Amino acid sequence: MKASVTYTCSNCGAHASQALGRCPVCGEWGTMMEEVQVQEKSKGVRPRGESKVQKLQEVSVTEDQRLDMHSTELNRVLGGGLVPGSLVLLGGEPGIGKSTLALQVLMQMGNAVTLYASGEESVKQIKLRSERIAGQPENLYIVAETSLEKILEHAKTLKPEVVVVDSIQTIGTEAIDATIGSLSQVRECAARILQFAKETNTPFVIVGHITKEGSLAGPKVLEHIVDTVLQFEGDQHYMYRVLRAQKNRFGSTSEIGIFEMQQDGLREVTNPSELLLSSNRDGLSGISIAVAVEGVRPLLIEVQALTSSAAYGTPQRSSTGFDSRRLNMLLAVLEKRIGFKLLMKDVFLNIAGGLKVNDPAIDLAVLVAVLSSSMDIALPTDCCMTGEVGLAGEIRPVNRIDQRIGEAKKLGFSRILIPAGQKHQTVKGIQVIEVARVTDAVRMLFKQ
Repeated sequence: MKASVTYTCSNCGAHASQALGRCPVCGEWGTMMEEVQVQEKSKGVRPRGESKVQKLQEVSVTEDQRLDMHSTELNRVLGGGLVPGSLVLLGGEPGIGKSTLALQVLMQMGNAVTLYASGEESVKQIKLRSERIAGQPENLYIVAETSLEKILEHAKTLKPEVVVVDSIQTIGTEAIDATIGSLSQVRECAARILQFAKETNTPFVIVGHITKEGSLAGPKVLEHIVDTVLQFEGDQHYMYRVLRAQKNRFGSTSEIGIFEMQQDGLREVTNPSELLLSSNRDGLSGISIAVAVEGVRPLLIEVQALTSSAAYGTPQRSSTGFDSRRLNMLLAVLEKRIGFKLLMKDVFLNIAGGLKVNDPAIDLAVLVAVLSSSMDIALPTDCCMTGEVGLAGEIRPVNRIDQRIGEAKKLGFSRILIPAGQKHQTVKGIQVIEVARVTDAVRMLFKQ
């Protein structure tokens, strides 16, 4: 085998024979990483069984029984459970709880034979971490190993139902002569794990590190190889963690799972709306309640806004959990369509609970919260709202309106503002108020 040093772009996978500051293909700066290329005949990733050409109509499909992970939130994000023979990549910031989630799920699987392979911790450290997590597994096997060949050998002997590898950046294969954690090792290890998973029909969950920009470390081909990419998000200073599917070949990518970090591990949050709403907001200005939807789950979230006189020449625009560019757009709509001047005021926006919300249906709640803080007038505590705001100041329709109204009714709200003209079912116990423009909502809420 011949070995040569090449430089590979971690973003697009392009190769170069010399060190470059900028990738000549994708144009990204600082992504050309040195790696050792071993010239050998690639065996590739083989599917199970012998390959043969078939007509599409002749292929018989039998629905594989998904593996229950004994976690409602995780099963929802995966699309109903773990598919046999699949490869799942779990990423997140350091200390967010990736290893805790992986170990806790294996400990909850009861009598199922599972294997937890760690290249970061010793078996004693894994044991200490498991003692604070509820559950008494009988057939959970652990191994501290950095050799991929030995891990796959253990998996072949035990025949576990699930294998967790923590993490892909800490294991290496003897097939290539490269440093553990390099692009070559990460790519080759992922390819060999995928081949083993397809041949033995064993599902694998591999934990991955992320870079300082927030993307998964390693070559971009790593995300293409795996079947599912899960991102574990959240602030370490908040107790809530959000699990999102960025890629899922066997389910939807719009679902989220919400967990709460506690002393004894992660607790599933089945009704996050009750925890995300504070009960002492009566008489406080700058607080509005928005009805958002993540996947198929409606959430009632608390939008907090604060406006104050700018201490310096340039006013600040800061948002936490909400897109700052969209905030600037909404403030422009507020100034142009309502005539409310914020040129010399700082505007701070926060989504309570540390959540990141991308649903445009919370636009109306953002505008109302900013107005409430600027005028120092508290909003009615029995009223919530949903609606996307257009550049002309109109309230645009949103999806799953019946689920949003039902969630508001369940949490005790007596009024909800929705876009005018949108069809919805009549729900007893809650008044549905249709508003066509932002000015209509402002007159209704601040009529006193």
